Amino acid sequence: MNERYAFPGPNWTVNPRGETEADQPGMTLRDYFAAKAMQGLLTGSDGGYEWSGAAEDAYRMADAMLAEREQTQQQR
Repeated sequence: MNERYAFPGPNWTVNPRGETEADQPGMTLRDYFAAKAMQGLLTGSDGGYEWSGAAEDAYRMADAMLAEREQTQQQR
């Protein structure tokens, strides 16, 4: 998977491969998706969710979202 960034800094460009390059790249899109997934997991829980389990599940969801995103972009 290409490393994409959720919030690149003000001085960014897109290289010929379509990848974002920035002097302040910000957080990766994978981290951003995982944070959003974890927020949903913990919001919907009754407080009994294991922290390590939430992190693993959130990153699995983020990886699934990135894979689907890449597949969708290839179909265009």
